[in-house]
Amino acid sequence: MTAEDPMLARSQAMATLIRATGDDPARPGLAATPERAARAHAELFDGYDVNPQTLLAEAMEAADGYGGLVLVRGIRLYSHCEHHMLPMEGVVHVGYLPDGHLLGLSKIARAVEVLTRQLQGQERLTKEIADMVEKVARPKGVAVAVAARHHCITERGVRQTGSDTVTLITRGVLDSDPGLRRDFLGLCGLGGS
Repeated sequence: MTAEDPMLARSQAMATLIRATGDDPARPGLAATPERAARAHAELFDGYDVNPQTLLAEAMEAADGYGGLVLVRGIRLYSHCEHHMLPMEGVVHVGYLPDGHLLGLSKIARAVEVLTRQLQGQERLTKEIADMVEKVARPKGVAVAVAARHHCITERGVRQTGSDTVTLITRGVLDSDPGLRRDFLGLCGLGGS
């Protein structure tokens, strides 16, 4: 018994999807589309192949006395919602107050990117990022804000093209200290509350 070629299986699935739209995957304009779409989707969903916590932990170092807020803001978010498999686009802001360890700034962005290259719900994504930072760095506090536009809202159904969704998780001192929380929100451009 041989294992099925994953790219062949993806290509066949794309051909099935084209047929489901009412079109013919064998017609001249679409003949190579199943293979191209299979390669594109393999790239779009390659987040299942990497452990983001391991990636983040690889770039941790001693804080050497630094105890202020660390904020990586404006991390580009491009993912697909787990409900409709349609794109969601926006930004992720990740902040933490170190307690002995600093995380590599580019690794924070890369770990977020790994999570966005999976089928996601925005609320779950926000929580997964906070959980990851908390587990790896053990900070005094962590905050994650995500602002995204969902194509399932803008392109179908209610078609609210100007709407976006904001999710926020604050933990530790970034939750209990109103000033730190306000600073985080202000630096993210989300105002303070």
